[in-house]
Parts: sequence; C-alpha cells; structure tokens
Amino acid sequence: MNESQTPPKSIVLVGFMGSGKSTVGRALHQRLGYPLVDMDQWIEQRARKSIAAIFADEGEQAFRDMETSLLEELDEPTAPRRIISTGGGVIGREENRVLLRRLGYVVWLHAPMEVILERTAKNRERPLLHTDDPAARIAALMAARKPLYEEVAHLRIETAGLDSNELTTGILESARYFFSGHL
Repeated sequence: MNESQTPPKSIVLVGFMGSGKSTVGRALHQRLGYPLVDMDQWIEQRARKSIAAIFADEGEQAFRDMETSLLEELDEPTAPRRIISTGGGVIGREENRVLLRRLGYVVWLHAPMEVILERTAKNRERPLLHTDDPAARIAALMAARKPLYEEVAHLRIETAGLDSNELTTGILESARYFFSGHL
C-alpha cells in the first residue's frame, strides 16, 4: 500500500446469486451500525429500473459499467466504513477485483449449486437465469467465477446450513483480526 492510499475499512460481501449476501449484509449492518450498500439496490434506484430491465434495455455490459462506477465511488478516501453487498458477477472485471480488495475485508459467501438453485428457482428478477436449463447455467457460471472469487476473497464461508446470526458472528470474528493488522 502506498502512502496516499487509506487502509481498507469496509466489509465487502461477494458470492453467487442466492448465496446470502443481502441477508448477511443486513445482519452485519444491524450488528455494527455501519451504513449498508446493497449494490444491486443502489443501481436499481439510480437507474430507476430493475436489474432485469437494465439487462433487457441496455445490456449486461451497461449494468457491469454501473457496478464499476459505483465501486469507484465507494473507494473515495473519505468514504465511511460500510457493509457492501455486491452483485454476484461484480468479480468478472479485473478492475472491480482490485477495487473490492482496496475497499476492505472481502468475504466470499459460498453455497452449493443445489442450494443456489433452490433459493433462486422462483425469482424472476434474475436475468442470467432466463434460460431453459437454469441448473446448467448456474453450474457454468459458478465454475467460471470460482477462481475469481478465490482471487478476491480474504475469507470463504459456506452458507448452507448456517443462519445469518452464525454467519455474521463468524465474519465479525475474522474481520477483527484482519483490521487489527491493517489499521
């Protein structure tokens, strides 16, 4: 880290759709009181349309550009400590992975494909799953993204079988050690 960079200070949640990022983000926000940035919600509010509509009207590339722009904004040196819940595909761009690591302690929430399929089966707001074979699409996306999650994450947590309180406690314990070495 060079002199002009501030130490990382936020807790950043990454992981595949349906892994629990939004739920755990809300739980961390309640426990710590840090502002919560759910990136998908912020983008929807700013664009004044759903992510599915952004994909349909402007394409995935435009949505990914919005994610990168938001990460750059969150990386401002004077930004407060936050809980940042990302979209599942944010790790696809190298520049985003650099920004995520710079923002703070990156936690990869991981769930097995069967759990992801169960959690996302009834959600029509997931444009990447609008396909005849969602299970095959999930498997392919998870395989492609796994090395990128591994690259960016400081910690990987298996979410299947744990409730948000257990996940939050584990993240906070690990984050305490991370931040004590960086502050």
